[in-house]
Amino acid sequence: MKNCDRNTHKQPTMLSASLGSAGNSKELHVSLSEMSMCISTAVDLVSPDIVDHHKRTAYIAFSIAVELGLAAEEQQNLILAGLLHDIGALSLRDRIDTFAFELDQSHIHAGLGYRLLNTFDAFAAIAPIVRYHHLSWKDGRGESHKGKPVPKASHILHLADRIAVLIDRKREVLGQTDAIRDTLRRHQGDKFAPEVLQAALSLSEKEYFWFDVVSPDIGGVLADKIKGFSTELDLAGLVRLSRFFSRIIDFRSRFTAAHSSGVAATAEALAGLAGLSKRDCTLMNVAGHLHDLGKLAVPNELLEKPQGLTQPEKNIVKSHVYHTHRIIGSVKALETINTWSAYHHERIDGKGYPFRLTGDRIPFESKIMAVADVFSAITEDRPYRSGMSKHSALRTLRGLAGETALEPGLVSLLTENYDMLNAIRVEAQRTATGEYSEFSEFTQAAWGAGPPGNNLSE
Repeated sequence: MKNCDRNTHKQPTMLSASLGSAGNSKELHVSLSEMSMCISTAVDLVSPDIVDHHKRTAYIAFSIAVELGLAAEEQQNLILAGLLHDIGALSLRDRIDTFAFELDQSHIHAGLGYRLLNTFDAFAAIAPIVRYHHLSWKDGRGESHKGKPVPKASHILHLADRIAVLIDRKREVLGQTDAIRDTLRRHQGDKFAPEVLQAALSLSEKEYFWFDVVSPDIGGVLADKIKGFSTELDLAGLVRLSRFFSRIIDFRSRFTAAHSSGVAATAEALAGLAGLSKRDCTLMNVAGHLHDLGKLAVPNELLEKPQGLTQPEKNIVKSHVYHTHRIIGSVKALETINTWSAYHHERIDGKGYPFRLTGDRIPFESKIMAVADVFSAITEDRPYRSGMSKHSALRTLRGLAGETALEPGLVSLLTENYDMLNAIRVEAQRTATGEYSEFSEFTQAAWGAGPPGNNLSE
C-alpha cells in the first residue's frame, strides 16, 4: 500500500525505535518444502496421538516413489502432498478419525484439502493427489473417477497413509512388520494398486525403512530427502503462502474466520504510519498472517467452547504463541518475521506471555503486531458478539496503553488514524469472510455428498 513508504510520513519521535533487521537484509528466499514442513508440524501438534503423522506419510510416499523409479518432480510432489494431505481435517475429531484403517466419509477431508490447496498456485500440482488420496483401487476402476484420470501419486499416498496408521508407535517396530504386510496383502487389488503395493512390500523388507519411519527425528530424516528440491519463494510468493496458511489457521473456527486477515492488514498499515519501509510493511503483513500459526496445536473444540475456559484450558490456549515461535523458528530465513509474529502477547510491563519480555526487549515491530492484534480482536464481529464501537475500542486501547501493556505511542498513532485503519481492517476481513462463507457452504454440503469427484469437489 502506498503509505508504506518511510519517506512519506514523518516518523514520530516516540516511535523512533530501531527498525527490524529485515529492512537491511538480502533478498528473501524461502523454501516451499520447509514451509510445508512448518504447516504439517503445526497441524500434527493438536494431539500426541498424531504427532508427525504428516511427515511419516510423506517419507513413506517418497520412498515408494523412489522404489518405483518415479521422476524427481513426482517424488517432490509426493513429499509435499504427504506433508499436507490431511489439512482438510479441521477438528481434532476429524484428525483422529483419519487414523481408522477403514474410513467413513473420507472423501470429505480429502475434498476440503483439495479446495484449500487450490487457493495457492504453487500447490496446484499436488491438489489432485490429495483429492483422491482415499480412493480405493477397486481392481483397476480406481484408475479414473467419473471419467477423469486419478494420479498414480494418489494411490501411492493412499497406501503410505494407511501404512503410517497401522504402526503402533508404543511398540517396537520390527516386530510389527509381518502383521502390517499381511494386512496390506489382504487388500491388494481392492484398496491398493498392485504395482504400488509390490513396491511398498519390497521396501518393507529393509529394516532401515522402518527405523526411519518411526524415528523421533523424522523431520530431520525427511529434511535430508528434500535437500535436492530447491523450489524457493520470493517475497511475493511468501505473501501468497502466508495467506494460504491463514486460511488453514482461521477457517477451523467460525469465531476467528477472518482474524488473521484483519491483523495482517492493520499491522501493515500501522507499520507504514510508523515509518517502516515498504518492504518491512510487506513483511509485517506476512507476520500478521502467521501470528496465530500455533493455534493449529489448540483443539478447535476449545476455540469454539461457548462457556468460559477452565484454567488448564486457558493454559493450552496460551501455548499457541510458544508453538508459533518454535514452528516458524525452524525456518532460518524467517527469523525476523518469527519475532514479529510470536511476541504479540508480550506486554511492555512484563506481564505478557510466554517469554515475559519487558520494555525495549520487545522489538518495535512486535509492539505493532500486539496493537494490531488487540485492535482487530475487539473491533471485528464474531458470531457470538458484535465488534466494539469506535468509542469503546479507543477506550480499551488507551486503557491498555495506560497500564503499559501496549506501546502508548502506537496507540496514539492508531487513535489519530482510526477511521483509515478501521476501513482497511474491515475491507480485509470482508474479503476473508466471503472466502470462509464459500468454504463453509462447501463443508456443510460435503457431509451429504458422495465420494470424491462429486460436483462439490470439481
